Amino acid sequence: MSLKTEDVKNIAHLARVAISDDAVDDYARDLSNILDLVDQMNQVDTDAVSPMAHPMDVAQRLRPDEVTETNQRDKFQSIAPDVEAGLYRVPKVIE
Repeated sequence: MSLKTEDVKNIAHLARVAISDDAVDDYARDLSNILDLVDQMNQVDTDAVSPMAHPMDVAQRLRPDEVTETNQRDKFQSIAPDVEAGLYRVPKVIE
């Protein structure tokens, strides 16, 4: 597939990418080469190729979901600089 300079300018406009007029021909050539490579890869017969193994197909050994620490909320809030109604107060960061 061969892209024309108008195609590249349209793609750049849709992607909101600024391309100088001097570089449009280079981009057209490079993008055309990429599309040609993709076309070649799509023509390869992969029907007899089994999918590759993926580590996420195996179930992960998980620990039981149990509480392992005691609630220390009062202790931590007693040393916090500013607490109100059981919540930590922090300086406003968004105006």
